[in-house]
Formats: sequence, C-alpha cells, structure tokens
Amino acid sequence: MTGGKMAAATAAKWAEGYPWKEKLAKYKGELSKGVWGYWELGAWKPLGISGRQRARLRKEVLLAGEDWAYDPPRGEMRTKRKGHKVDRIAAEKRANTVELMKKMPQMLLDYKKRRWDKKMKDEEAAAAKAT
Repeated sequence: MTGGKMAAATAAKWAEGYPWKEKLAKYKGELSKGVWGYWELGAWKPLGISGRQRARLRKEVLLAGEDWAYDPPRGEMRTKRKGHKVDRIAAEKRANTVELMKKMPQMLLDYKKRRWDKKMKDEEAAAAKAT
C-alpha cells in the first residue's frame, strides 16, 4: 500500500470511532504488566505502548462504559495533618496541663510525704551517728 491508500484505509477504519476493542485485545498483555513498565531479569523494560496511546485507549474504553482494570491500586489518603506544628503542640500541652492540674493535690501530698520521710530518715541517721 502506498501512503495515500494507507491513510485512506486508516481513516475508513476510524470512521466509526477509535478502534479501542482491537487495541485493547492487542495490548492486553502489555497493559497488565504495569503503567510505565516492569522489571525483567533485573532490567527495566518500558511498555510496548506509549503513555499517550495508553491514555487514549483508557479514555475510549471508559467512554464506551467498559471497565478499565489496568490502573495500579491507589494508595491510602494522606493522614498527615496540615497547619503549623507549634500550634498543635501548644494545644496538646494545654490539654496535658489541665490533666496534671486535676492530679495536683495528690501530687503535693505525695511530695510532702516524701520530704517528711526523708527528714525523719536523716534525723534517725544523725541520732544513730551521734550515739
């Protein structure tokens, strides 16, 4: 076929639309290997179909209402909080302070008891040393 006849044949083939069924059947094996390429025997192999052709094929398949099973699984949504860290830490510190203030009377009693016990122990040691 000469260039003009080939172009006419292609135009006639595409008259009813993009031939996505044939393309999908032709590249089914390549599409299942990944989006950009794949590792084979330690070497990176690009796909046999370009990214632009793959995107067009995907678009046509989806427009036809068919299912496209060749996209990679989507990752999880980002859970990292936005904003300034200092604001979040300040709020956490204030909440922690409120909790500690609720425990403060018991903490003071424990501290006074420890000091009293230490004072008595030191006095006993001094009395034992003096005698």
